[in-house]
Amino acid sequence: MDKAALEEGADFAPRFDSNGLIVCIAVEAATREILMVAYMNQLALDKTIETGVAHYWSRSRNALWRKGDTSGQVQRVLSLSVDCDQDAILLTVEAGGDGKACHTGRKSCFYRRLEIGDGARRLVFAE
Repeated sequence: MDKAALEEGADFAPRFDSNGLIVCIAVEAATREILMVAYMNQLALDKTIETGVAHYWSRSRNALWRKGDTSGQVQRVLSLSVDCDQDAILLTVEAGGDGKACHTGRKSCFYRRLEIGDGARRLVFAE
């Protein structure tokens, strides 16, 4: 597919990397807060589209993962978007269960921010 068609066309043509993965960002519909970043392979993307529930590819377990199967934090997909060159997916979701997305028990996986001062760089908890 040429660049113009990829960037401006109506064809859904996700571009997976050399490992067969595409990055996926999940945001909460109500707040637009980023909940997590994960990866999808073709199977995870197909299952997400077919079921309306977020599926990811676990690189550490090398397995398909339906978000919420063990935690109850099922992510119901309200919309799926791609970036300009179709190598990243954005899911807008409603999180089930307790509404948290992180395996640490936090709502978002982005719970620390970088603080720079006195020549030091350190992470501080944002919550």
